Amino acid sequence: MKTVAMYSLLWVLLLSGRLQAQDLSGAWQGVEIHLPLQGYWPALLTLQTDTGSTMTGVLFQEVGDHSDATGTFAMRGTRTPTGVQLDYTKILAENHMPASWCLGTITFSYDAAQEKLTGRSRFKPVPAGNCSTSTFELFRVRLKSAAAVAPGVWSTVRVSGREVRWFTDPALLKPLATGNSYRVALRQTTVFYIVQNFYPNARRPVTPITISVKGPLRPKAAAKPPRGPVHTAPVVLPTVLFKVGTSKLMPTATPALNQLAAELKARPALRLRIAGYTDKVGEPDKNQALSEQRAEAVKTYLLKAGIASERLSTIGYGDSRPLYPSPDARNRRVEVAEQQ
Repeated sequence: MKTVAMYSLLWVLLLSGRLQAQDLSGAWQGVEIHLPLQGYWPALLTLQTDTGSTMTGVLFQEVGDHSDATGTFAMRGTRTPTGVQLDYTKILAENHMPASWCLGTITFSYDAAQEKLTGRSRFKPVPAGNCSTSTFELFRVRLKSAAAVAPGVWSTVRVSGREVRWFTDPALLKPLATGNSYRVALRQTTVFYIVQNFYPNARRPVTPITISVKGPLRPKAAAKPPRGPVHTAPVVLPTVLFKVGTSKLMPTATPALNQLAAELKARPALRLRIAGYTDKVGEPDKNQALSEQRAEAVKTYLLKAGIASERLSTIGYGDSRPLYPSPDARNRRVEVAEQQ
């Protein structure tokens, strides 16, 4: 009996330490997919630790292509050895909903390497009878590299998340890079503002990542970049969008394009390739021509702002590279990439 009790106590202590090591607080962004219907619901789950292993949170969701149909739910549950189990406790708000929500329990497993929650729901029966089950895939932005670097030395800043976008300002008007890593030589403490483009919704969080710069400044020779381009991946301009079926820029495009023009003026050697895109509504041939016209519309704006034509090239990809399930206004976009 003593041996059994000792092993039981050891298991409790190990389990307690494991639960404490998994800090699941924060904002988790992603999607819920209902089975077997294959409907999708962009989601944002915000969690906080209450007391002990108890967690509370808020789940916000949009309905597929209908971003005006939303629901907000209070959640409560407990930590488990592999993640957390949450129950829907209350509908806090709903907007433009044609039918009732499926409510029940979600069991999440946590992947620390990816900062990912994978969930499976068990719904309570409803009169309509189509609340069978669903899966969740949510990601959290966390710093995965050193929080402090030496001044003037090239280093790689890495973050978790899915379809990550980097900005230099919290208003997201100054795009910087895409992807989970960004190589840079910092000379002062810097804040990067990170968002995820994996099923973004109206409440998509902006995560500030602060990198401290400590130590004496190295000679400039030590700060030379490595051979080849440091970051040439295309950057999505999230506010540079177009009216459906046209190459007319929407008013939200103006601040970002003005900032882009200012950046080009500040860096006279910078050359850009502007790529245009469409959603999958309409005929492919017409969409190809429309994507080219959209890229040209951005080039025309920059030319009027005083940027030389030879620094700008354009290309169109039609409806071949959507970022989101169509129809979605965010697929009617442009991306820019540095040309070497």
